[in-house]
Amino acid sequence: MALYLTEIATGTNDRATVEAAVERLSPTAQEAGGRLLDVQVSEDLGRIFFVAEDVDPSRLEAGIADLGVERTIPALVRLVGATVEAVRVRAGGPASYLVEWDFPAGLDMDTYLARKKEKAPLYAKVPEVAFLRTYVREDMGKCLCLYDAPDDEAVVRARQAVSTPIDRLHRLASSSDPASSRQQP
Repeated sequence: MALYLTEIATGTNDRATVEAAVERLSPTAQEAGGRLLDVQVSEDLGRIFFVAEDVDPSRLEAGIADLGVERTIPALVRLVGATVEAVRVRAGGPASYLVEWDFPAGLDMDTYLARKKEKAPLYAKVPEVAFLRTYVREDMGKCLCLYDAPDDEAVVRARQAVSTPIDRLHRLASSSDPASSRQQP
């Protein structure tokens, strides 16, 4: 099963516009031969991060282009810290924060995964933060890590506990928000 991450810069903080874009993602993934797995929307509504599974990436890109928004080309990703099935049923609850980490040059997947496995137990030092999952781009450009945490400072402490930087930190839209993170069952 292949997973593809795409990021959208909405260019707006208009709730209706963002909601319409989010609502279009599932049919777009289906038209590309797959299904939507995970959608996260930044609290300011400026960014949408979504993962589709088993899609034709060129068809997905064409479908997203029809939305008329700035976006990245779908990037093949690996899910770490959770299973696809758990993401589908939202095991572990909704994410409240997304951390982007741009990998340093020379970091390879095996080294990253070994380091992540070694450091993961250190999250216990910050019990108010729950690590949920990570999407690692196969090209090793970056990863997106999802957390449930009470505030920005707690996420920063959790990242410090595992000695991992934060390049960009996004508070995510509330799960009660109509433009919030959505996942397909």
